[in-house]
Amino acid sequence: MIIVTGAAGFIASNLVTGLNDKGFKDIILVDDFSMPEKNKNFEGKIYTGKVDREEFSGWFRENHRFIQFVFHIGARTDTTEFDESVFEKLNLGYSKKVWKLSADFGIPLIYASSAATYGLGELGYKDDHQVVDELKPLNPYGKSKNEFDKWAIEQDKKPYYWAGIKFFNVYGPNEYHKDRMASVVFHAYNQIKETGKIKLFRSHNPNFKDGEQSRDFIYVKDVVDVLIFLMHYRKDPGIYNLGTGAARTFNDLAKGIFEAMGLDENIEYIDTPEDIRDKYQYFTRAEMAKLRSTGYAEEFISLEDGIKDYIQSYLNSHGYN
Repeated sequence: MIIVTGAAGFIASNLVTGLNDKGFKDIILVDDFSMPEKNKNFEGKIYTGKVDREEFSGWFRENHRFIQFVFHIGARTDTTEFDESVFEKLNLGYSKKVWKLSADFGIPLIYASSAATYGLGELGYKDDHQVVDELKPLNPYGKSKNEFDKWAIEQDKKPYYWAGIKFFNVYGPNEYHKDRMASVVFHAYNQIKETGKIKLFRSHNPNFKDGEQSRDFIYVKDVVDVLIFLMHYRKDPGIYNLGTGAARTFNDLAKGIFEAMGLDENIEYIDTPEDIRDKYQYFTRAEMAKLRSTGYAEEFISLEDGIKDYIQSYLNSHGYN
């Protein structure tokens, strides 16, 4: 039996599809299932049962001998939420419970961390345990993820195997419910559909031209492949980056979207709002040597191919994966 928390969410619902495709059907979905829009993410998938997030700890203790692996993907991911108590409960407290349960019963665990832990990237983007204490996240969400990473590293009692995965800029199907927290690809697609153009932030950094700000964008199907690989690998526990290892510009992203939609490029540059200008990231790129050292050798889907698949296979038809 495989546990997937946050199962109605973006990455976790894609993971359930990936597990089904690999022949795994004995899956328990854990989440707050009160949002009808999110619940569409797991329609048609094969699973054994659903457990409400509030009842999960008790259910875990009663059923631990049947559990073979835990994917703890559930979290509050709103980077604009500044009520730290929300993250204290849903990201820190909840994650500590899942960790302790996995450790108590000797069950391997993969949990979701985030590239938001790196802040402005002053210390680079290397998934080295030695720098975790020194990182300076820019918001309570990133801080909560980093606090849990620090806590996990310090624990004497650990799960049989564990990995914390620092997701970079993930995009792909099943993010309709995420509203403002959905990917840039999702928002850009809808903006172009409505207005025929895309608005990108103008650069306020002399080292970057307009639209040349860069991110490490990774397609959610690649994320799923890596998670399933690590489920089988179960060696070298620790924190791992998960991006493509390549930084691509927002201009590249915009061009890929227009091409996938069969439209001519129409890009407008607007000022970055002053209230976020001093905290705006101009460059992110995951250092991927640590994951590659595990033997994961698959090539990541290019930004252009990922955008094309996302738009033409899902967004155009409002489809789900």
